[in-house]
Amino acid sequence: MAEIELSESFKRWYRKLPVAVQKKVSKTLSLLAENYRHPSLQSKPVEGAPGVYEARIDQDYRLTYERLPGDIIRLRVVGKHDEVLRKP
Repeated sequence: MAEIELSESFKRWYRKLPVAVQKKVSKTLSLLAENYRHPSLQSKPVEGAPGVYEARIDQDYRLTYERLPGDIIRLRVVGKHDEVLRKP
């Protein structure tokens, strides 16, 4: 199981989310820690941002992350799909 590391920017973005979405993020983080390739995450590289990946929370929300040595996943940002991909 991977270790999840929260960046300061992720924490700021997370606090702005509706409570219902925050709950979905928790479920997504559990899946991410277990297996970042889990099919429901639909993880894929972010174009133009080497080493950064996006994962699906629901139809409208995404998060971005980096995979670091030592089985660490650093979360970068979370929010609406288009906003997240502008500043991955």
